[in-house]
Amino acid sequence: AKQPPPLMKKHSQTDLVSRLKTRKILGVGGEDDDGEVHRSKISQVLGNEIKFAVREPLGLRVWQLVSAIMFSGVAIMALAFPDQLYDAIFDEESVSSKTPIRLYGGALLS
Repeated sequence: AKQPPPLMKKHSQTDLVSRLKTRKILGVGGEDDDGEVHRSKISQVLGNEIKFAVREPLGLRVWQLVSAIMFSGVAIMALAFPDQLYDAIFDEESVSSKTPIRLYGGALLS
């Protein structure tokens, strides 16, 4: 039984002329009417204009800052004063181990 010759594959990824032809067919890489150079077909369809950048409302920024300060405050309290935090949240006797509360504070801080 005679073995067939090995198949010869064309490596179009390394062939620069072939890549250029492919990009030209796709309409990518060249300048459009506005002078923008699109790196992909997606950016060509969606556009990459700055006019679509939306500013968040001031209330959202304030809320993010307030919630970050609150989370950080509780986390620092859990790390530094775990007994006081436990007493403030639960009306039971003192906890025997401080490790879970400190782990909670570390998770909140991160």
